[in-house]
Amino acid sequence: MNTYHYVLYVHLMSLFVGIGAGSVLLVCLLQLRAARTVEQAAPWGMMAGKVGKLFPVAILGLFGTGAYLTSETTFPWSWSTRWIDVGIGALVVLIAQGAGIAERTGHKLGAALQANGPGPLGPEARRMALHPGLWVVEFSNLGIVFGVVWNMTQKPGLGGSLAAVLVGYAAGAAIALLITRSPQEELASAGEPAV
Repeated sequence: MNTYHYVLYVHLMSLFVGIGAGSVLLVCLLQLRAARTVEQAAPWGMMAGKVGKLFPVAILGLFGTGAYLTSETTFPWSWSTRWIDVGIGALVVLIAQGAGIAERTGHKLGAALQANGPGPLGPEARRMALHPGLWVVEFSNLGIVFGVVWNMTQKPGLGGSLAAVLVGYAAGAAIALLITRSPQEELASAGEPAV
């Protein structure tokens, strides 16, 4: 084995860490959605916070090893290859959505759970457990990653690369909105006064 194979291995392991952390986070969100009490919700919120620390490791691993693989002169791609440019842009979106939106929303969820106190989830804690800042970011980030993986295997031009990532993003966002729609409607009707 040569350096390329070691770097490719770390690149793939970084991808697996990111997808694995995203999968655990997805389970946490589904459990938060099903929770009816703070006692049921709190462990999943804490787990999500801990798992979130793996994403920077995965992103740095992907970028660092990807940079090496791109700079390696034996391959037909370079820093001006469009699917690589789209992959770098996708990493920036993952960072912005994860650290900028989901992390802040997660802190607000934690505060809402603490303010709620023990017992049944109140409207604010329930609303934060279903907040699009958690759900849309999680699903659209997974969609982006799957789009980038498609690009890594197919190596399309700029249009195809953008299309793969945008379709992944849109599909993820649509799934998130569908999953949270029903409980949001239940929450809205539960807050209405009885007739």
